[in-house]
Amino acid sequence: MADTTNATTPTPAEVTTATPATRVDRPAGVNAAAGTTQTTNGGSTTIADHVVAKVAGIAAREVRGVYALGGGGARAFGAIRDAVNATDLTQGVRVEVGQTQAAADITLVVEYPMPIHSVAAEVRSTVAGAITRLTGLEVVEVNIEVNDIHVPGEDNDDDDTEARVA
Repeated sequence: MADTTNATTPTPAEVTTATPATRVDRPAGVNAAAGTTQTTNGGSTTIADHVVAKVAGIAAREVRGVYALGGGGARAFGAIRDAVNATDLTQGVRVEVGQTQAAADITLVVEYPMPIHSVAAEVRSTVAGAITRLTGLEVVEVNIEVNDIHVPGEDNDDDDTEARVA
């Protein structure tokens, strides 16, 4: 019985491996968590990625209309950390740091009735300015994800309100 299938194996030239694209000027093979090192005549300064993330988190929280940073699960754990006085300032923030550039992704909750697009634009501007001012890195992008909106009074259990059912 003859084999009638036309199965072919791709040649190495036809197979491409996807390498994740970097948004910043980090050389290939450099550990992303290592941070960035700036060298001058007087020595070198290394700025760790989590430092840049903390700068971004602090700056984002300063913007009027930002209720919280992070997704639902992160905010739940954040409430526990806050209760024991161990606030995570990088919650809801992810950064990518290269040699001279940085990019940030911020997940946040907007306070109702603030215009979401205005809050996002202000967060983007404030975070980029803070990173550049405090680290000297060029910010190539700040992506904002608004994953919820906080309605004042929505999460309060007021005993003063009248019960709907007797």
